[in-house]
Formats: sequence, C-alpha cells, structure tokens
Amino acid sequence: MSETTKITPDHLQRSAFVYVRQSTTTQVEHHRESTARQYQLVDQAVKLGWPRPHIEVVDQDLGVSGSGAVERSGFAYMTAEVALGRVGLVLALEVSRLARNNVDWYRLLDLCSVTDTLIGDADGIYHPGLFNDRLVLGLKGTMSEAELHVMRARLEGGIRNKAARGELRWGLPVGMIWGDHDGEIRFHPDEAVTGAVRTVFERFAELGSARRVWLWLLEEGLRLPLQSNTLEDIRWMAPTYAQVHQVLTNPVYAGAYAYGKTRHERYVDDHGQVRKRVRRLPRSEWQVLIREHHEGFVDWDTFEQIEARLAGNTRPRRDQPGEGAVREGAALLQGLASCGRCGRALRVDYGGRNATPGYYCAGQQVAQVRADHCLRIRGQRIEQAVATAVLASLDAAGLEAAIKATEQVESDHAAVVAQWQRELERLRYQAQRAERRYRAVDPDNRLVARGLEAGWEESLRQLETAQSDLDRRQRKRPRALTAIERDQMLSLGADLERVWSAPTTTDRDRKELFRILLEEVVVAVDRPAAKAHLTLRWTGGLLSEIDVSLHKPRVAANRTAEETVDLVRRLAEHYADALIAGVLNRQGRRTATGLRFTANRVSSLRTHWSIPCHQPLAQPPDGELLTVQQAAQRLGIASSTAHRWLNDGIIAGEQLTPGAPWRIRMTEELRSRFVEEAPQGFVPMIDAMRILGVSRQTVLQRVKRGELDAVHVQRGRRKGLRIKVPAALPGLFDQQPSDGGVV
Repeated sequence: MSETTKITPDHLQRSAFVYVRQSTTTQVEHHRESTARQYQLVDQAVKLGWPRPHIEVVDQDLGVSGSGAVERSGFAYMTAEVALGRVGLVLALEVSRLARNNVDWYRLLDLCSVTDTLIGDADGIYHPGLFNDRLVLGLKGTMSEAELHVMRARLEGGIRNKAARGELRWGLPVGMIWGDHDGEIRFHPDEAVTGAVRTVFERFAELGSARRVWLWLLEEGLRLPLQSNTLEDIRWMAPTYAQVHQVLTNPVYAGAYAYGKTRHERYVDDHGQVRKRVRRLPRSEWQVLIREHHEGFVDWDTFEQIEARLAGNTRPRRDQPGEGAVREGAALLQGLASCGRCGRALRVDYGGRNATPGYYCAGQQVAQVRADHCLRIRGQRIEQAVATAVLASLDAAGLEAAIKATEQVESDHAAVVAQWQRELERLRYQAQRAERRYRAVDPDNRLVARGLEAGWEESLRQLETAQSDLDRRQRKRPRALTAIERDQMLSLGADLERVWSAPTTTDRDRKELFRILLEEVVVAVDRPAAKAHLTLRWTGGLLSEIDVSLHKPRVAANRTAEETVDLVRRLAEHYADALIAGVLNRQGRRTATGLRFTANRVSSLRTHWSIPCHQPLAQPPDGELLTVQQAAQRLGIASSTAHRWLNDGIIAGEQLTPGAPWRIRMTEELRSRFVEEAPQGFVPMIDAMRILGVSRQTVLQRVKRGELDAVHVQRGRRKGLRIKVPAALPGLFDQQPSDGGVV
C-alpha cells in the first residue's frame, strides 16, 4: 500500500475497520493461514497511521458465504457504521472478502463515496469518490462475482457428470450402504435393519395405507432403525409416520439411482429479506434417474404402484377427483361413487338415529351458489346391489380366498416373531460387546469401569425385556387348524356372502375389497321413475350396469298425502296448529291443492280426519321435557354445544319429524353425565382416538350407538368430553367358538 497521500487527518480521526471473513466453517477450521493473514491487517492499519484503539476487527462473518444468499451480521454492522460517517478506512485482504455479489459491493461503494471513506486491500488504497479508483473497484467486484460463478459451474458440472454415471456418493437411507466399487450400492449387512425395511413394504402391500402400517408397528411394539450421517452406529427408535412414509417413497429402495430431486430457490419474504428455500421437483424434472441401478427391496413397478396408492390415499380437495384413504365409516362406496349427471365425486353424509350412510353431489350448489344438490340418495339399496355384483364375480375365487385367509394369520405372526428374533440377536451382541469392554478395562480405574458397568447392565436389561416379549409372542402363536376345521373353513370360503355379512368383517375390509375390484361406480337417479341406474367400472376397464328400484311414495289425486296426514296426527299430540304448519312448510309439504299450510288449513285437515287437537298431558312421563335452550341452561353449557351433541348423539333428544323443534328430557341419568371431574377410566377424545386407532367421527358414532360411555367435565383446564375405553379390545381372530368350530 503506497498510496498514503489519500489518507487525510480527517480519516485518521475516524475508526479503521478490518473485515475478516471465510466462506465456510471448513475453511475456518483447515485454512488457518488465510485467517491469520486477515488478522495481520491490524498491523498494516497501524502503519498507515491509525491508533490501535481506533482499529476495530469485524469477524462475525467467519464461516458465512459472501454470495448474498445469507444474511451477514458483520457486514451489515460495518455498512451501518460507514453510513453514519464513523469509518475512515475499510481494510480487507481482497475484494472477495467484502462481497461476492455486486449488489452488496456497489451499495458499500456508494456509501463510502458519500461519507469520504477509503477502501484498502493488498494492492493499494482506493477512494470510491475518485473516478479512476471507483473504476478499478468496480472491475474487481465484477471479477470477484465472475470468479464465484466459474468455480461454482466447474464444481457443479463435475458433480452432475459423476451423478449421470451413477457414481456420485451421497447419504443413503437406512438399510443401504455404499460398496467398494464406483456407484455400488448394497444392502446393509445387519439382517435386523434390512428385515425392518422389508417389514414396512410387506405390511403396506397388505394394509394399503402408510398410517395403518405405522399403527401396526406401534401395536406390535416394533422399532425402526435410524441412521445419521454424523453417527456411525444405527439407533433403533419408536416408529413415526414420517419415517414410514419416507421408506415407502424413497426410490433407492426400488433399486433406482436418483439425483437432483430438489432445487434451491431464492425469494423475497414479507419483510423484504432475500431468503433461500428447497423445493421438491416432480419426477419428470429430476436431473438423473437410473432404474435398476442396484438391487432393491421392491422393483420399480411395485414402487410406482405404492406411489399411486399413497397419492390416492390423500384426501382430495373439494370438487377434485380422488378416492382418499379408506376410512372407518359405514359408507362402502366412499371415494368410488360419482354423479351420473355432472361427474363429480359424491360426498357422504350420515342421517337418522342409526347413522345410516347416504350420498349427495353438490355440483349444482357449486355452480349456482345455492343450497341445491345435483343428486341425493340413501346408500342401503345401491350398496347392496354393488355388493351382490361383487360377490357374484368372486364365486370362482371363493375357495382360493379361503385358503389364503387360513394362512394369513400364521404368516403375520411369523413375520412379527422373526423381526423380534433379529432384535433379540442384535441386543445380545450389544450386551456381549459391553461385557468385553468392561472386562478389558483396568479394574482400578473406577472412573471408566463404573461407566462401562452401567452400560453393560443397561444392555442386559434391554436383552431381558426383549427375551420376555419374544417368549410372550411365541406363546400367543395362533392355533393351527385341524383337518376338520380346515374343511369347514374351505366350505365357508365358498360361501363368500356369509363371510361378507359376518360380524367380524369390518366396513374397512369391505371397502378394501370394493377398491380392489372396482375403479368407479357412476350413480344416476331418475326420480319420476323411482330408479337408480348404476354403472360399475371394474378394474381393467370392463363396464356393467345395474338398475335399482327406489322407494316411491304414492299420493292420491286431489288428496293430502297419507304420510302428511300421519305426520299431522303425531304432531297434534304435542304442538298447536300454528307450529304444525311451520314444521310442514319447512319440510316442503303442500296441501292437496298445492298450497302452503296455515293454522286454519291444519285445523281443517284435523277436522276432516277426526284428529284431536293438542291437549297437555295430565301426568307427564319421567323427566321434565325442555327445549334445547332450557336444557343447555340447566346443564351449564351453550345452546350451540347442545345442538352439536344432539347431532353427534351424545345427548338423546326427541323430534317428531325433521323440521320439528328438538326437545330434551331432563333426567337424573342425563345430569349424571355432566361431572366436575372425570371418573376413573375416562380419557380425552384425542387419547380415545389413539387407543382405538379410529377417527373422531367413528368414536362419536360408537358413543351414539351406546358402544362407548361418555361424560362431560365442566371444570378445570381440560374440560370437555371424556370417553371410557375398554381395557382390552377384541381382535379379528380372538373369539373361539365353544363347539370347536371354525375360527
């Protein structure tokens, strides 16, 4: 630095900033010579005339890139001090230390030009206010940015070329390791690790849902391996849904080599800051995809089928095609039924005290923004017609299905026991290794010996727990069927209709069978003819059509409908004529001449059919009959909560007909269900969902049917609904017939 004439006394009165930066933490750790040279610039500033107390070292950006992709606190602080006129000299080893992008570089030059601040590097001292110096500084900044681009392009080009050959090494998922040759990927030598991964794929092939695989692993108490790039040993952790989903969607497990599945993007956030994010790309935009690159747990066709099934399990958005995952509800055509008029997927609703399923299409509601439905139909008749067609197509496969059903129980149990045996073998090895470490240490070195002894004892405890779990599972091995029982099972398999109607066959099982055989069921309703026309599109493209008769009420000409008369007869026992007229009008009923009902017309109808008017009962039944608002006030809840619990079935109500006011009979049994503290055995809703493994809607349906007890806690921080969950839930094959018959 020979251009000392540019330094004025005004510059020396201000501070001199020495900016120190390395691009990465690796450079900070290993390239220490460069860091030392930058710190030595303090001595150079002293030689230029600045007192040592007026020299400030800015090294907050050590290990931070200067490309502008990340925020540099040290550079921001130095820029602010320059803008305030407190800096006389900014000293750096070279321009690339200050900035690698021209946006930050020219901002600093402009501020230095305005505040009369000098910039110095190994080549000399520059004044940004002078044309020649600014030209040189601008060229240096451009060259620094170009140098970064050239280095990055050179490195990324080499990486892409190596990845195109399938030889670039990166972090592999658990269960796969790199071999000795270039691009060689092999299975992990630990059988417990590969067995756990295979178990996930096998369970998904049977259950068809990542969530159900996760719940099955939790139920069986199995753990999954977890591998980290920073730790050499594999850790065994409780399975999570994300871990199961990652195993099912990783193409490495399908024998494929994939590179460039993500892309780094820069964007401006709400505060005007430039941020960086990683965006996942669709498969068509991956840079490298080499199929059959190595041996995988599944083939590529199976992997694509898994992806399609997972995508189908995702609940589609409103008015978009898609089935969604199989749920616990009783609607067997959920996700399969579509409207024969507009083609939209039919939605499911449940009505009545028994929560019978129904289907409706909101196509006209979406198009015209009104409370009309393109189609609405109850589900019992059309579901029965589809089930009959499906069972008829399976008559020839009934025998084979029965044989597979007898083998499925034993194969499932064998898979679980095999995984636990591998887990036991792994824990036994860890215990032996801990013992060898303990015996190899000097007994007098108690500081080390105590730690190794504690680790050995912990390994022995884990081994003993795993051994007891394995023994317990082996004792629960399913009993093998005798020849007589097998013959009975085969005869049962030939009669699939009995299996379909059996209490042990769940709605989820019936839905799975529908989805295996059917792709879509198009429903078209002809109301005048009281018929529903079903078009079944089978897997493979075959179409079949079914006509289903619907209930058609008979209405005589110039005569009030008989069901309307019956409804008036029931309502007259409880309500006055004016209230009855409101109920009939809300239901869309009309008189014989097509007019709306009034109190006088209801009175004339009663007189014609000799229906007595409403008279209060002399001795009301047990319990006071209250309106919803009155009952909510007595129970200490909101009216909206009472209405919601009436719909959910938590509170029993009386309604003579749809549209009539709800009434609640206040009894001691109802009051006992509202307590201040939850009794023993009652758990919150979220815990009941987790224990039962079902959704909130299914839990409420079981409470409504009386299968589960529920109370409402009125006080405390966690007030709300509590469900009593049975201590042990029966499985599909837990019940044994008393006469030694078929399971």
